[in-house]
Amino acid sequence: MSALPGMTVAPGAGASGSAVATVSQWLAPVLGRTRQDGSATGSVSLHHFGYLRLIICETGPLCLTRGAGSIAQDSGDAIAVLIPRHGSVRLVQDGRGGLVESGQLALIDLRRAFSVEQRERTRLLFFRLPAHALHLPVSALRTVTARALAPTGGVAALLGPLLLSLEESAARMPAAVGERLGGIVTELVAALVQECTESAEEGDESPRTGRRQLIDTIREYIERHLEDPELSAERIAAAHFISVRYLHRLFEGEGVTVGRLMLRRRVEECARELARRARVSRSISVVAARWGFRNAAHFSRTFRAVYGCSPQEWRREANAQPAVGPGAAA
Repeated sequence: MSALPGMTVAPGAGASGSAVATVSQWLAPVLGRTRQDGSATGSVSLHHFGYLRLIICETGPLCLTRGAGSIAQDSGDAIAVLIPRHGSVRLVQDGRGGLVESGQLALIDLRRAFSVEQRERTRLLFFRLPAHALHLPVSALRTVTARALAPTGGVAALLGPLLLSLEESAARMPAAVGERLGGIVTELVAALVQECTESAEEGDESPRTGRRQLIDTIREYIERHLEDPELSAERIAAAHFISVRYLHRLFEGEGVTVGRLMLRRRVEECARELARRARVSRSISVVAARWGFRNAAHFSRTFRAVYGCSPQEWRREANAQPAVGPGAAA
């Protein structure tokens, strides 16, 4: 077994620094971005177990995305098993996504679009292996990708501990032993996919469950980006690798369209802030702009549609309420 030294990202380096470049070289071509107030720091290292690669990424906060552009540049035939060693990540692929917690497993088809988002510094293990070595159709893999699998039963209970032990012994394992273990991992991953596929066919995991999970994921995404004036149905769909048409279909049973949900939540946050700040000098237009409204007239109309009054009337009503707390009149 051979190991390559970790490539460390200098503090303050941008998301296009060596961490993302190294992951692109060893895992799959990806784009990386950090939070506005953060930077990509950490290290990435590689170990080989025959054709099985272990890529250890200790980075964050960072979002790695493989989109149409990077797919066009690469025709690699590989999948990966993702395990957060500590911390958690949000994984999206094949129109669904969710949180993968420490110790859980999740499969990624590296030949298709996906994203892995770290909100904090996280130690991630990517076990990369050739997809053709599984001898499974792409349709079978699509039923399993981006699903958090707890290693508490079935094949996952065998695969999870084995993968963690490979990380612990990677530096001292003889190459011949590592190659044999790489083959065992491949067989277990294939068995895991078959097990999950059969469970889905038997009804243990209904399409409704996956649909609900995706809707919840999209709602969480909207909450995190409410302040962004560029938030739109197109951006939400692109972030979750689904079409705008499918996004609207998902919300047909929610009693609200995606656009109205965004507007309502923004107005609710504005109302909360206006009431909370009723006794301090703060422009209503500033509050509206903070929550993504670019046009004051549009904000006023939307606010009235939700609350039945103007923002000014809402603020006056809040001002009229008696003060509560130390110093309030008895």
